[in-house]
Amino acid sequence: MRAGGLGVGGMVVLALLSWATGTNLFSVLDQTPTVDQGPSGPPTNTTPAEERLVDMVDAVAADTQATWTDLMGGRYQRTRVVLFREGTQTGCGPADAATGPFYCPADHLVYLDLSFFEELARRFGAPGEFAEAYVVAHEFGHHVQNLLGTDERVRGSRAGANSGSVALELQADCYAGVWGHAAASGGKMNAGRVQLETGDVEAALRAAAAIGDDRIQKMSGRRVSPESFTHGTSAQRVEWFKRGMNTGDPNQCDTFAAVTH
Repeated sequence: MRAGGLGVGGMVVLALLSWATGTNLFSVLDQTPTVDQGPSGPPTNTTPAEERLVDMVDAVAADTQATWTDLMGGRYQRTRVVLFREGTQTGCGPADAATGPFYCPADHLVYLDLSFFEELARRFGAPGEFAEAYVVAHEFGHHVQNLLGTDERVRGSRAGANSGSVALELQADCYAGVWGHAAASGGKMNAGRVQLETGDVEAALRAAAAIGDDRIQKMSGRRVSPESFTHGTSAQRVEWFKRGMNTGDPNQCDTFAAVTH
């Protein structure tokens, strides 16, 4: 995956990028221990690895929001991304590295702990920028669900293989695939900031498979317990991402009809 956009070397550039893309880039700088904060306030430099991650999230966030604006028109409301390390406060309460990437319906923000991407590559064996982009697009899928009122269908829902929670997560996977379809097509819905390259889709599929409930339970040394599923199996996550990727049609993402009964 190739991501366009500027570097993030200075405060002015950061301010412009944050304003233009809806990504709170300052959050990374304020909370990353490896960045020298100094006595004069927020830092002005990032490590090369941090710059790459911020550029990637910036590009995918802008591209994803352009896609959903095209699909939903005036119903789509732009949101923001908060990048953090260690921990942060959210409208849904405190979050830390153990929380993982998530969308908070209370403040309509996407939260991404950058250490998750390191874990995705190292622990789960799913490296690559498009694997990371899949995670970002998945969280924007939850924002779309919130705008459409879909998430209200699962409030109070219990866990389990046939639960509303699993259906919600699989639909967000499908929505991530819808964005992937737009990015791959080069058509009007591609904002032009992200272009797919050979192997990108396979990287996203590996990421989807890597974080299925069944695989995570096996990796933790536990038995596979469908009654505790919250996100779906690896096979399901791959299936629904591919459906969105192949069709580019969010109407094909009715996971609730397929999963809940």
